[in-house]
Amino acid sequence: MTRRWLLLLPLAACLRADSEKDARDLVASLADALSAGKVELFLDSFDRGMPDFDKLRFNVAGLMGQSDVSCNVEIASNEGDDSERTLTLDWILTIEPKQDSPGATEREKTVKCRLKKVGKKWKIVSFAPVDLFAPAGA
Repeated sequence: MTRRWLLLLPLAACLRADSEKDARDLVASLADALSAGKVELFLDSFDRGMPDFDKLRFNVAGLMGQSDVSCNVEIASNEGDDSERTLTLDWILTIEPKQDSPGATEREKTVKCRLKKVGKKWKIVSFAPVDLFAPAGA
């Protein structure tokens, strides 16, 4: 029995590493989608039943309607297993108004999010603060 456990340890480490990479890849795809102005692609990574999902959708659509956005996201922590992960992100938005307005502004926030694996895909089931994406004047 002990030999079997020893043989399974590398497999368990690989699965954990894959989950960490999957979470990193999801965050990168979020930043890429938002920077490209693809609101629906950005929102596809979120569980529609997530608390504040409607507010998130409203904020992102409003922000993208009035501005061009670029994202820089650093992962401060990425913990969990192959079914659920908790991430702390340092998220910086550079917001360039589409209308004749003064130059770009930056927003920087620490974001806490939780991911769950649904089938073969990861979904964000918790994300705070959603006001990171609030349109100007909101």
